[in-house]
Amino acid sequence: MGIKGFACSAALLGLFCTTPVFANKANDTLVYASDSEPENISPYHNDLREGVVLARLAWDNLIYRDPDSGQYKPMLAESWKQVDATTLDFTLRRDVKFHDGTPMTADDVVFTLNYVVSPDSKVVTVQNVDWIASAEKLGDYQVRLHMKKAFPPALEYLANAVPIFPKAYFQKVGLAGYAKQPIGTGPYKVVSVTPGVGVTLERNPDYFKESPQGPAHIQHLQFRVIPDAETRTAELMTGGVDWIWRVAPDQSEQLKAMPNLSVVSGGTMRIGFLILDARGTSSDNSPMKNLKVRQAINYAINRDAMASQLVGGESKPLQVACYPGQFGCDTTAATQYNYDPAKAKQLLKEAGYPDGFETEIYAYRDRDYAEAIIGNLRAVGINAKLRYLKYAALRDQQRGGHVPMSFQAWGSFSILDTSASAGTWFKGNPDDNIKDPEVQQWLQTADNAQDPEVRKANYRKALQRISEQAYWAPLFNYSLNYAFDQDLQFKPYPDELPRFVLSRWK
Repeated sequence: MGIKGFACSAALLGLFCTTPVFANKANDTLVYASDSEPENISPYHNDLREGVVLARLAWDNLIYRDPDSGQYKPMLAESWKQVDATTLDFTLRRDVKFHDGTPMTADDVVFTLNYVVSPDSKVVTVQNVDWIASAEKLGDYQVRLHMKKAFPPALEYLANAVPIFPKAYFQKVGLAGYAKQPIGTGPYKVVSVTPGVGVTLERNPDYFKESPQGPAHIQHLQFRVIPDAETRTAELMTGGVDWIWRVAPDQSEQLKAMPNLSVVSGGTMRIGFLILDARGTSSDNSPMKNLKVRQAINYAINRDAMASQLVGGESKPLQVACYPGQFGCDTTAATQYNYDPAKAKQLLKEAGYPDGFETEIYAYRDRDYAEAIIGNLRAVGINAKLRYLKYAALRDQQRGGHVPMSFQAWGSFSILDTSASAGTWFKGNPDDNIKDPEVQQWLQTADNAQDPEVRKANYRKALQRISEQAYWAPLFNYSLNYAFDQDLQFKPYPDELPRFVLSRWK
């Protein structure tokens, strides 16, 4: 859908733009836009936030966590029972159909759970399923899930990151075919996937009536990929799209003057951070191997200014490798690397770099944030050259050990447990570039201990060492500005999941 009318240029954002906004309320279509697209629409084969959003539209999980109450409710499973520390039994609903009309049964659930833990599946989101050992069919609508070890946050993961695939269809078309024409049980059906352009969805008329989130209210959804922020804003102002997010604070203030738009803000559980190459795999003489260099980088960054002036809204500076609202995220475990350029310079001198050094910093989003970091580093003598890549390319470079320093963001798949933050990046998973055996052991113990206090104590030990060794430079949690058509009823949530299923036209 192109821009309707003339586009207000970025230079006019500060002025009142009189171009009329053409809402899609009339044809019951919501067009939403973002700057990135998942490499593969399959929920298990991408870990980009845009993919998480699409996953919640087209697929369902066994369990549902109510975003308002936090309670776990039946979804594809009508009930479940903890048989013992490592076994969960599920009774499935009998009225659920996939988008092609075939009924969902135990065969689909068992297939999905066994598929995603198979090495052949090439799952990208390994950390979300590596606690699962296997699944077995107890009856046409009865499933038993076996865990490798006791895993207290199992329900949290099952409610957020383990959607169910159709066995027969997936085996027929394979992963490549499924990425082009995916089928789920969700409130929306995927109509088309066009790389570089976006995804078109329409309301599922056969969505099961007992779903805890209810049926979708809007008939058509269209996700558009628009990398440039100014273009996204212009499209919103002129009616080409109805909803955008990640709006810069200054632009959000200007958009509030538009009579046909609504602008809301909300803090999120997404955190921004630098990963530092503590093992020195990116080069033979990497300065990052030196603890004092990593500490200097931490002291060089003005977290308070980034959170308050650059990110804005409800963003807060961060010193710990997790989101403070997650279970086990003990913020008192962190070393306080307060902004201190003089101390950073002294540490660099002690490390043998009195004149600083040159390096590279990788990023895939928020170029302005990365440039602010570069400015802070340059002020203490570290000349960091920006390498800006697409997410999948950066991820592959990072996992290959080729990156000296990278600016990244992580939303933990909206899972409120430290296993989904520190556990993802430091427990020996593909994204663990540090490979500290003590940290891995503490995190493993925390993930599997049934006693909540034991879990907390071990997360604290891991977080303390991560901080003391300056493996990361945690920066801030994100606060998002959303701008959308005033005729759209939309509510943001801290888990950074825009629930278009719950949205409707006024």
